[in-house]
This record gives sequence, C-alpha cells and structure tokens, in this order.
Amino acid sequence: MRLPCPICGERDRREFYYAGHAVALERPGEGAGAKAWDDYVHNRENPCGETRDLWFHESGCGAWLVVTRDTASHAVLSAVLAEEAAR
Repeated sequence: MRLPCPICGERDRREFYYAGHAVALERPGEGAGAKAWDDYVHNRENPCGETRDLWFHESGCGAWLVVTRDTASHAVLSAVLAEEAAR
C-alpha cells in the first residue's frame, strides 16, 4: 500500500506508523465498571468499507496524517495533514 503524504508525495506504507482510527474515544467516567474500561482500552470497531485512520510519517517528514481509505478494496482515497482535518 502506498500513502500520499501531502508534504513528501506518495510513499510506501512502511515509512508510516499506524495509530488507529481518527475518531475521539469517549473515556469512561468516574466509577465506570471493568467492562467499560475493557471496551475503552481494548475493543475497537473494525468496519468494512471507508474509514479514516491516523498515520505518522515516521521515516519521512514527521507529519501526522488523516488517511481516508477503503478497507475492503485497500484503495487510499485521500490524505490530509491532521492539523487541517481537525478544523
């Protein structure tokens, strides 16, 4: 898989570190039980289709990217700097 870094151009995915889904997780509140904490720490959605992921260009420019890709076809649809995606 190749990822389009907005700074460096298209690069092999081995230059990047995958950091998970680009969505904020809701931290369990005070007094939450063990199941809530187990879900928060260990359990994630694994969607088939379009997803937004957070990647770090570890062996390149050091930028954090939000990459939109299709998990079924492995097609990379877009990549933007994380600071721009947060706006």
